[in-house]
Amino acid sequence: MQYRHHPVASQTGPDFAASLPTNGYGWWYVDALSDCGQHGLTMIAMLGCVFSPWYAWARAAGRRRVDPLEHSGLNLALYGAAGHRWTLTERGAADVARSADRLTIGRSSLHWDGVALQAEIDEITSPWPTRLQGRLRLIPQTLIGNGHDIDREGAHRWYPIAAQARIEVEFTHPQLRWQGHAYFDANQGLRPLEDDFRSWNWSRAALADHARVYYDTEWRGGGGTSLALRFDASGTHACDPPPQRMLPRTLWGIERMTRCDATAEASVKETLENGPFYARSLVDTTVDGHRTLAFHESVSLERFASRWVQTLLPVRLPRRPLRRRDQTVPLR
Repeated sequence: MQYRHHPVASQTGPDFAASLPTNGYGWWYVDALSDCGQHGLTMIAMLGCVFSPWYAWARAAGRRRVDPLEHSGLNLALYGAAGHRWTLTERGAADVARSADRLTIGRSSLHWDGVALQAEIDEITSPWPTRLQGRLRLIPQTLIGNGHDIDREGAHRWYPIAAQARIEVEFTHPQLRWQGHAYFDANQGLRPLEDDFRSWNWSRAALADHARVYYDTEWRGGGGTSLALRFDASGTHACDPPPQRMLPRTLWGIERMTRCDATAEASVKETLENGPFYARSLVDTTVDGHRTLAFHESVSLERFASRWVQTLLPVRLPRRPLRRRDQTVPLR
């Protein structure tokens, strides 16, 4: 069975107003590295937070038809010279406002002006509360309109909106300012990830004149998808996936796999996020004959679905209403 989506992105950019079904999700993802190599970030704006224990518990509690907007949040992680900062606060539908070109979640917002993605960030980190405040501007080199099914039935789609982009980052809390190369995509699903996937490994590498993305999914019940795509000024090109390379397991025992040139090896330069079901890493790899650093993530949906993992998650993913102006926030 093939499902009908109302795309969260097209060749003109993201669509933040796309309709989402009950129990579904949509997210818009950015990652970036500074030109100097000293800074990095990831940002994910989520409607129907796929890794939320609160969303999973709501579905399991007999309320099977759950509005994804009731479980929304903006995840931002900063890495590098300014230290590691992380935020993801889940909010309800009353704290979400959206149109085709603008999305507001709590005090943070994303705006697509037809040329660039602009984000205003005003969040509190967890588990230790500090302010995370700043802005970024991402300028795609080429917009991509095609989506790709990543599951057996077409219930989950991935949209690589801009595999090649530039980014300008300026924060006041913490104080930092940098420019670098970036990546922008979106995902959309009509039901929970753990219903259809056992795991996946994903990576993207930026080279001088093109970018590469490898996306390997493992489905429940057997089978999977292996996408190997090259993005350049002329468009998107499907390629034969290069060989798999196993990477060391994380401290939580999560398996990591990547792909690189047949004559080369890959290694983990740094593990940026190390959780019980998810790992984000920088991988030293070789792509199309060029040695480069790639963003990489490994996800175990089987692990996420386990009761003990979901019991741990609220420490990093608190759920609270929007703080009003007359409320104070404890800060370090």
